[in-house]
Parts: sequence; structure tokens; C-alpha cells
Amino acid sequence: MTTLKYDATQAAAGKPGWLGYALATMLLWGVWGAFAGLPSQHGFPETLIYVVWALTMVPPALAVVARKGWRVRRDRRAIGYGLTIGLLGAGGQMVLFYAVSAGPTYLIFPLIALSPVITIVLSLVFLRERTGLLGAAGIVLAVCALPLFDYAPGQAASAYGLWFVLAIVVLVAWGLQGYFIKLANASMDAESIFFYMTVSALLVVPLALAMTDFGKPINYGPWGPGMAAVTQALNALGALTLVHAFRHGKALVVSPLVNAGAPLLTTVIAMMVAGALPGVYKLAGIVLSLLASLLLALQPDDGAAG
Repeated sequence: MTTLKYDATQAAAGKPGWLGYALATMLLWGVWGAFAGLPSQHGFPETLIYVVWALTMVPPALAVVARKGWRVRRDRRAIGYGLTIGLLGAGGQMVLFYAVSAGPTYLIFPLIALSPVITIVLSLVFLRERTGLLGAAGIVLAVCALPLFDYAPGQAASAYGLWFVLAIVVLVAWGLQGYFIKLANASMDAESIFFYMTVSALLVVPLALAMTDFGKPINYGPWGPGMAAVTQALNALGALTLVHAFRHGKALVVSPLVNAGAPLLTTVIAMMVAGALPGVYKLAGIVLSLLASLLLALQPDDGAAG
């Protein structure tokens, strides 16, 4: 608990650190989100895209570990935290594959987008994190904005079944992941966290391969694994900067900022590429995300100290 207090003090002393990492994550994930669907649209399965993503985690993991002199924390707590964080993320992705095959994506993704709520609640209750009025307002606006980016009204009604349970599992898993990233940063270095996230991603690769239907045509050309490698490299680098953002900033601020800002940038890029205007709900999400990002960035750290 003493270390947690120290980290919070460090964060309050260097706001540009956490904000810079958070903005970097938003940029990387925003661009990734705008083009992540291209490989699957060109006949490269989502499960194999996961495999490519796991492999793109390796170079940055080796780079940061090398910079630390090839020192990786190997005590029981570090391994436990690292694998928990990695498996919550990778396991959530695997469950999501099943969810979207069993239910409507227009309901699943807005539901999963609320995962930062889990991170925020756990950070408030167990980490005793607090923020000021601007930060609180930003968090509320970000949470309200998240489901709007993927919400599609007017779709046919869908019965709540297995897909709903699976979506809740993903929501909880990704919300817990954010909390554990912050918790782990209190007792271990960011490089070790990312190293174990990479190991966890690779451990799930056999499951992704087993879920792949190799009986169907698969595009192994540049627009398949090639485009997947380019886009998923952005995803991997975003995961690394996210770990650093959680290390230097408060989870209840970093999580909504990143999760609202990234889809905001994705939507803007998609609009520019398509030359089309967003619908009413997406436009509302853009406005709320912009306001949320501004408020969270302007919140003084001394007023946010818990």
C-alpha cells in the first residue's frame, strides 16, 4: 500500500508523463481501429489476426526488456500479476470471437465499451483513487460516449442469450485488466508487465489456431497477414504505452480517457477516408468524447490526489 501512495505522488508530480502516454495510446489505437477491419474484409480470419497480433507483441517486448538489461521480474507476485493481465486481455478476445458469432455486434460492442466502468469502480474502492470536479465530469461524459460509437438503432430485436453472457464476460475481463495493470505497476516495472502480457498472448495462440476454419479460403497475401501485421503493430505499441500511462496516472482517469479518445480518432479517420458524415449517435459520441478528453486533460493533478 505504501508503494501505491508513492506512485500516486509520482503521478501528481509529473502529469505530462501519464498524459503523454495516454495520448500516444489514443493515437495508436485510434489509427489501428480505423484500419483493423481491412484484413478480415480481404479474407483473413479474425482468429489468425489474433495470432499476428500476438507475434507483433514480441519485438517491442524484446526491445523494452533489452533496454532494462534483460532483467525481468521473476518472483511469484510479478508472474501472477503479469499473466493475469495478459490472460484477461487475450482471454477476453477469444470469448469475443464466440460472442460475435452468437449474437448481434450492434449490441455486443456498445456493451463491451463500458468495461472502463469496472476499472473506475475498482480503482475508487480498492486503490482509493480520487479526482476533482473536472475529472469526475470527464469520466461521466466518457462513459456516456463509449457505447454511442457502435450503437446502431433500428436493428431487429435480438433475444438475450449466450451472446449476452459472453459479452458480460468480456466486459468484466477487460475492466479487470485495467485495474490489475494499475495494481501491478505499484510493485513491478512496466517492462516486466508488458513482457508477461506478451507471453500470455503467445500462450493463447494455439487456441486461436484451433478456432480457425482452415477449410475456408484464406487470403495469405499482402492484404491478409501483411496488412494485419501493420495494423496489429499499432495495437501492440498501444498496449505498451497504455501500461506506462497506468503507471504514471490514475486508472480512473486513464481508462476512460483512452477508451473514449481512441474510438473518437477512429471515427474521425473513418469519416475522412469514406468522405461521409456520422449519424446522430456517433456525432453525439464524438462531442461527448471531445468534452471528456478536454476535462480529463485539464483536471489539475494536485486536485486529483487521492
